Amino acid sequence: MNYKPLLLAACLFSAATVRAQDPVQHSPAGFDSLRPDIPHGRIDTIGYPSVTVGTTRRALIYSPPGYSRKNKYPVLYLLHGIGGDEKEWLNGGHPQVILDNLYAAGKLQPMIVVMPNGRAMKDDRATGNIMAPDKVQAFATFEQDLLKDLIPYIQKHYPVYTDREHRAIAGLSMGGGQSLNFGLGNLDKFAWIGGFSSAPNTKTPEALLPDPERAKEMLKLLWISCGDNDGLMTYSSRTHEYLLAHGVPHIFYIEPGIHDFNVWKNDLWMFSQLLFKPVDASLFPHYSPLGLPASTNVRNARYPQILPDHRVVFRIKAPDAGRIQVDLVRKYDLVRDTGGYWKCTTDSVSEGFHYYSLLIDGVAVCDPASETFYGMGRMASGIEIPFAGGDYYAGKNVPHGDLRIRTYFSPVTRSWRQLYVYTPPGYDSTASERLPVLYILHGGGEDETGWASQGRANFILDNLIAEKKAVPMLVVMPDANMSAPAFDETGLKAFESEMKQAIIPFIEHNFHTGTDAASRAMAGLSMGGIHTLYTGVRNYADFGYLGVFSSGWIVPRQQSIADAQYAFLQQHAAAFNDSVKVFWFSQGGKEDIAYTNGQKMLGRLDELHIRHSYYEYPGGHTWPVWRNDLYHFAQLLFK
Repeated sequence: MNYKPLLLAACLFSAATVRAQDPVQHSPAGFDSLRPDIPHGRIDTIGYPSVTVGTTRRALIYSPPGYSRKNKYPVLYLLHGIGGDEKEWLNGGHPQVILDNLYAAGKLQPMIVVMPNGRAMKDDRATGNIMAPDKVQAFATFEQDLLKDLIPYIQKHYPVYTDREHRAIAGLSMGGGQSLNFGLGNLDKFAWIGGFSSAPNTKTPEALLPDPERAKEMLKLLWISCGDNDGLMTYSSRTHEYLLAHGVPHIFYIEPGIHDFNVWKNDLWMFSQLLFKPVDASLFPHYSPLGLPASTNVRNARYPQILPDHRVVFRIKAPDAGRIQVDLVRKYDLVRDTGGYWKCTTDSVSEGFHYYSLLIDGVAVCDPASETFYGMGRMASGIEIPFAGGDYYAGKNVPHGDLRIRTYFSPVTRSWRQLYVYTPPGYDSTASERLPVLYILHGGGEDETGWASQGRANFILDNLIAEKKAVPMLVVMPDANMSAPAFDETGLKAFESEMKQAIIPFIEHNFHTGTDAASRAMAGLSMGGIHTLYTGVRNYADFGYLGVFSSGWIVPRQQSIADAQYAFLQQHAAAFNDSVKVFWFSQGGKEDIAYTNGQKMLGRLDELHIRHSYYEYPGGHTWPVWRNDLYHFAQLLFK
C-alpha cells in the first residue's frame, strides 16, 4: 500500500488545523457599528440598596438578545475609569452594539453584563476634582459594595449562575486596576478577570498575587491589555512580567493605540469572546498583535519588539537600501513598504541574551536602535529575550554590590590593561574581612565587558548573596585576549603569566581578599574554559575551585597540549584531588559546539581518576547557558 498520499493528506490537514486555531488578533472594521438587521439586547437601569455606602446606588444592565427568565446566565461585571460612572461604557464604548454583533456572528456565550458605578460613595458623580482623596478611596471601597451588595442583588433579581466559574470582572483604566485588585484578591468569587489599560491603582504584582500556585488552579482566564502608546503601560507590563516569572497562564495583549475607547472597545470585543467557554492556554502567547520594545533597545527606540510568544519584530528605515536581512539565530529577509521602512518578524527566539546583526546590502552592521556589545570579535547588537526562569539574573529589590572598572599596568604585555571587579554589598564597610575571589573569563571574540554586560554577573551574585545561596565574594573579570593566538600554547602561556604576574597580584594588593588557594576560584566559558584548564590545572596549588563552561581541549588542534595535561594529571592525581575542592564542568547540551570535545575530556578524567562533577543545561553555546552555569557554580564556592 502507498502511504505517501495518506501521509501528505494528514500533514496538510494538521497544518490547516493549526492555522484554523490561530487566534484572531484584532477586531475587524465595523465591529462597533449598529446593525439594524440583527436581534438586539437591552439596556436597563437598576437601583440596588448598598449597605456599604448607605444609599441606593445605580447600575446599568445589558441583557442579551433572546433573554428569558427561564434560562440561567453567567455575568460579566464591566467597570469604568476614574473620570466616568455607570454610563461611561454606554456613552463611550457602546458595548451593547459590540456584543449584539458578536451574538449575531455566533461568537459569544449568552451573558448578562453589569455596568456599575465604581465610585462607592453617596455622591458618586464624576464631578469636581475626580482625583480628590475621598473619591479615589471610594474606588477601593467599591470592592465591598460589589461583593456584599451588588452581586447579591443581581443573583436575587436575575436568573444568573451563582458560582465563580460563571462570574467575570473586567474594566478600563481605574476599572482595570479594580478588576485586577478585586478579581485576583477574590479568586473564590471570580474565575475570569480582565484589566484593560490598568491604572496606577493596580496593586503591585506581589500584592496582587501572593500565591501564584493557587491562581494557576483557580483562574479560567486572566487578560492583561494595553495600547502600545499608552503612558500607563508600565502597570500592565510589570504585572505580565511577574505572571510570566511565576508561570501563571495569562494573555498579555498589546495593541495599537493610546488610553482611549478605540483600545477598550477592541479589548471588550476580544475578551468577551473567550468568556464562559473552554479556552486553550497554549494559544495565549499568540493573541497579541504587537510586542514590547526589547530591554536592550536604546532609549525611546520602539523596535525591535518582542512578542509574548518570543518572536521578534524588526522595523528599520533605510529608503536607499537594496536588501536588508537580520541575522538572529538565523537570517531573515526584511520586506520594504512604500514609506522606506523594512520589516520582518522572526520565529520564536529562545531565552536570554543573543547577539544579532543587520545585513544591509551584504554588509554586517549594528542596529542603531540597539545597545551594542563586544562579541564575535567586533561590536554587535544584542537582544534580551525574557523568560519565566530568568528571575535569578533580574534586577531585584535586594542589596547591590558594585561593578568597578580598574586599570593596571601589566609587566607581561608591558601595557595598560583593564578589568572589571564585582564587589559584594557592604564591601567597603568590611575592610577587616578578607573575601574570596572568583576569577571568571570570557569567550573568544569577547573581552572583559562580557561577564559584566552580557553575563549579568553582578545581578546573579547580588541575588545569590541576598538569598544566602552564595557567600560574599569578589568576582574579577579580566581581558583574556593576548597578542599570541588564543588557542595555541603561546597564547595560553601568555595568559597564565598574566594571571600569575599581573592580575592576581593587582587584586590582592588593591582589594581586601584572601591570598590562599582556598580563597581563589577560576572559571571561564569557551576560550575562557581553555584558559581555566591550562592555568588552573597546571597551578592547582593556587586555586581551590575550577569551573569549565562549554569547553574542552580542541582535538586534534590541541592534542599535544591535552596529552601533556593528562600526563601531568596522572602524575599529580592524588595531590590535585586533595587540593581542588570543586572541579566543575558544564555544557549546553548536544547542540553546544564544545560538546564532543568536552565529553572526550571527561572520559579521560574518569580514566585518570580525577574527581570532577558535570552539569548540563540545554541551550547550546550561548550566554543563557553560561549565566545559568555561573548561577550554579557560584553556589558551590568557598564553603
